[in-house]
Amino acid sequence: MVEQHARPVDVVVVGAGPVGLCLARSLAGTGLTVTLIEQQPRAALAEAAFDGREIALTHASRAILERLGLWARLDPAEISPLRDAQVLNGGSPFALTFAAARDGHGRDLGWLVPNHLIRRAAWQAVQDQPGVEVLDQTSVAAIDTGPRHTSVTLADGRRLQARLVVAADSRFSSTRRLLGIGARMRDFGKSMLVCRMRIEQPHHHTAWEWFGYGRTMALLPLNGDLASAVITLPPRQIAALMAQDDDALGRTVSGFFEHRLGRMRPCARPIAYPLVGVYAQSFVGPRCALIGDAAVGMHPVTAHGFNLGLLSQDRLAAVIAPAAQRGGDIAAPAGLAGYERGHRLASRPLYEATNAIATLYTDDRLPARALRSAGLRLAQGVAPFRQLIAAQLTRAS
Repeated sequence: MVEQHARPVDVVVVGAGPVGLCLARSLAGTGLTVTLIEQQPRAALAEAAFDGREIALTHASRAILERLGLWARLDPAEISPLRDAQVLNGGSPFALTFAAARDGHGRDLGWLVPNHLIRRAAWQAVQDQPGVEVLDQTSVAAIDTGPRHTSVTLADGRRLQARLVVAADSRFSSTRRLLGIGARMRDFGKSMLVCRMRIEQPHHHTAWEWFGYGRTMALLPLNGDLASAVITLPPRQIAALMAQDDDALGRTVSGFFEHRLGRMRPCARPIAYPLVGVYAQSFVGPRCALIGDAAVGMHPVTAHGFNLGLLSQDRLAAVIAPAAQRGGDIAAPAGLAGYERGHRLASRPLYEATNAIATLYTDDRLPARALRSAGLRLAQGVAPFRQLIAAQLTRAS
């Protein structure tokens, strides 16, 4: 049934993924009404399915999750410490190593947490929060911006009148397009396979980023004798891996990693994702803003994606909440411009550097091989550089 009148709300967030849910949680208790629009049913949000992805959380991200009440909802047994990280190139035994300072406080570089558990915790965190509602199993059909509010028409005919619309509906955001904001996309022409493996040799909670010739791999250390193998190859080769049975896939992946962890055997079915980078032309517009992957969709090689998305909602909430407390306009151009500047400053260098790394380290021509080998050795010899990277990961804010 089509509503005759638009229902007023303060903030409409399109996309109830973890970043959109975290923004709603950040704004809960501010006196603002927040409506989340999501295509999936509530049951799928509450019991998010295992998707194979392990999220590397920094200290700053953990601080945000603790403040929003998500961290306490995570099963401690599923939180795997990340103590060291190594970057390997081809068949060389040399590795560039990053380690947290061993200052007696037991600080780790970060933590690995299954993506589906973060999604579940985010959903739980918004339940019964004042002013927060979720409209599930629907999508946005049209958006009309105006000087005082934005009209949002849903696919089922309902209409909302919002002071601010926030797009948080993935790097392929349809809301971004409806808002008239373009994006620069980069298709890397590769797919990423992720698969939990049981291993024979201990990983010592060290992550590997391995730029092997012809493929890029990562090993994410999980608790016990588990690790997540991440393999990047052209889609046709990924499809061939996906078609293998567990025994064959285990042998193949063990060979990829040169049996450094002994025999590896899948303990979950592999899942594949296309690799596409996205950077929106603008993060804000008249009475609208973009957060998460709708603003910046990162190549996973530097593991910054979710951390950057979490930071984007935190930065936007830091603009909206004070404006609401002052009784001001939560979508004032000056406030949104401040969010744009801050998030662009934080994201643009990371996005460009990540793309450059992905390009250099997936180029198997001889000059590129020599350049990256020399670069890794130079970086390993400059201790302040490695300490700076580790400090960025372990910084709490």
